[in-house]
Amino acid sequence: MSQTDLGGNKAPLAIMKAGGGYRWVICALIFGATSLLYVDRLTLGYLKGSLQEQYNWTDADYAGVVQWFMFAYAVGFLLFGQLIDKFGAKRGYMIAVAVWTVAHLACAVVGLLPASWVLISFTISYTVLGLGQGGNFPAALKTVAEWFPQRERSLAIGIFNAGTNLGAILTPLIVPFVLIYYGWQWAIVATAGLSIMWLFFWLPFYSKPAESKFVKKSELAYIESDPFVPVRQLPWLTVLLKKETWAYGLGKLLTDPVWFFYSFWLPDYFMKTFKDQVGNIAGTALPIIIIFLVSDVGSVFGGWMSSAMIKAGLTVNKARKFSMLICAAMVLPMAAFINLTHNMWAWVAIIGLAAAAHQAFSANLMTLTSDLLPKSAVGRCAGIGGTMGAIGGIIMARGVGTALTSHGGYTIIFVVAGVIYLVGLLVIHLISPRLKPADFSIKTA
Repeated sequence: MSQTDLGGNKAPLAIMKAGGGYRWVICALIFGATSLLYVDRLTLGYLKGSLQEQYNWTDADYAGVVQWFMFAYAVGFLLFGQLIDKFGAKRGYMIAVAVWTVAHLACAVVGLLPASWVLISFTISYTVLGLGQGGNFPAALKTVAEWFPQRERSLAIGIFNAGTNLGAILTPLIVPFVLIYYGWQWAIVATAGLSIMWLFFWLPFYSKPAESKFVKKSELAYIESDPFVPVRQLPWLTVLLKKETWAYGLGKLLTDPVWFFYSFWLPDYFMKTFKDQVGNIAGTALPIIIIFLVSDVGSVFGGWMSSAMIKAGLTVNKARKFSMLICAAMVLPMAAFINLTHNMWAWVAIIGLAAAAHQAFSANLMTLTSDLLPKSAVGRCAGIGGTMGAIGGIIMARGVGTALTSHGGYTIIFVVAGVIYLVGLLVIHLISPRLKPADFSIKTA
């Protein structure tokens, strides 16, 4: 396989040089957006006590806010998946971030309303926030598909996906300080302000590679070095009915819920299981921060791993699946040792390894959208997969609640979370044994 260079000669793809690095600036921008998505989302968890104290919210009231957020998040994936395929990454990302930022600020404004109106107003605002945040990953994946050749996409996805961990680390470092000294409304304003700042960078610095004044000709040739595939708009139903879309979607359905579990239940788990070591809820911060720091490394490593395998000569199919198999194996100790160790730091290491493996697995899984679908369908495929992942998160929330009240605590949850990646990889392989791109050609009689 070869690519015509700027002088009209044929250059082997394997030895083409990028000749520039502006695509990594774009990667840094979507890394930043993903980090801020998690900061804005997780702020609510740190405001829970203040809102309950000031407005007499019950745990059921708080759970209702979260459930509406998850529902809107699922819908947002589908809505923005189509919108981004139609209008492009620049405008689609701008709209998504603007929607969730305005909704986040509205959460602060409802504090000025009569107390009896706050719960319903906050729920509506947080629902709209979930709708906007549903656009982040479809937009990010569309951006990667536009700016990176196939052999670099998993690395780029691994890098921007690491933003989820940074957001989870930044939130406890920012929100409690502002909350204590200025109140819960200003904690929201402070985090929303970061998203507004991001928009001021995105708008002037992003455009399609061929339209960017920051991209050298040699880098543009590298970005466009994959075999040319004509772009045409594809109907939503056509994308939905492709088995390749379901390979990605079912992988998300099975594995995304584990990350939601880490995000929303780890503080409670450490508080209940290791109370003598953590003391109070503040004492859970260090082990959780360590877990998310380790998972950051996994995200980047997972993306690099399959990219390195492809550059070494493996097929895309073997590189992606072998990488995901390694990740699935790294999660197994969580299922095996759940009742065999009672040392908190040993368990932090096990969960940290599993969280890193999840992020590495996820980086390769998300790359399948551009491996299996043409660029014109990446946003829709990502939207469908994100919706299925959110549905899995809702199921996980119900399952965790049932397990904690009826089935003896966290043991069964960690066992399921430890083996589900092998199941997910098996499902992906059965649906798409060769990771062959979907055929959207129009057949004639």
